[in-house]
Amino acid sequence: MSAEIETAVPAMRPGGAMARRELHFVWLLDTSGSMNADGKIQALNVAIREAIPQLRAAARDNPNVAVLVRAIAFSNGALWHLETPTPVESLRWTDLAAAGHTDMGAALRLLAEAMATPPMPERAVSPVFVLVTDGHHTDDFDAGLAALLAQPWGREAVRAAVTIGRDVNLSALQKFIGDDTVRPIQANNPEELVQQIRWLSRSGLERVSQIDDGGHARSAGSFNTDAEAEW
Repeated sequence: MSAEIETAVPAMRPGGAMARRELHFVWLLDTSGSMNADGKIQALNVAIREAIPQLRAAARDNPNVAVLVRAIAFSNGALWHLETPTPVESLRWTDLAAAGHTDMGAALRLLAEAMATPPMPERAVSPVFVLVTDGHHTDDFDAGLAALLAQPWGREAVRAAVTIGRDVNLSALQKFIGDDTVRPIQANNPEELVQQIRWLSRSGLERVSQIDDGGHARSAGSFNTDAEAEW
């Protein structure tokens, strides 16, 4: 399955120059079979749908950047659920289904290919990657992460993770984040998953999309938050 798009062409200035710097926002979403339990895959789809208005609002607040969204689904291997970098204003979400293993390393390798230059532009705003999972990876996570970090845009990205429930490999997610001061965010029930992904999507975008007069991104805070209820 793939998400529907209306257009994938960022705004241009007369003469063909880019009007705004691109900011690539990528969800990496666990669609393994365990996501069928307790309504987790349904909650994930609701969370992404409700995060889209948050992304649009953040994009409106930062007119110097063109926010382009993509999504990878991983289970038995990894596939682009939304492959074309899509302006957030045009994004329409198609629900994910769950089955299979948790090949997180394959998702990171697929993302690494997309972060090469080209297809990524040489000048852009640091990408934002949000990884969502409910379990332990079932393939070579370390090789996938190494491939991603071998790409300059992979290293420069703001990387965050959301855990669904408590049976998650936290050490792997901490490696993905790459910052010991920022922890994976835990969601322990469907309502909390919606809340955390909405908050994280907007705050992650705001963190990197503030452009100063010299064209550089300004940091806008951290991802730390707390969870309370149980899944």
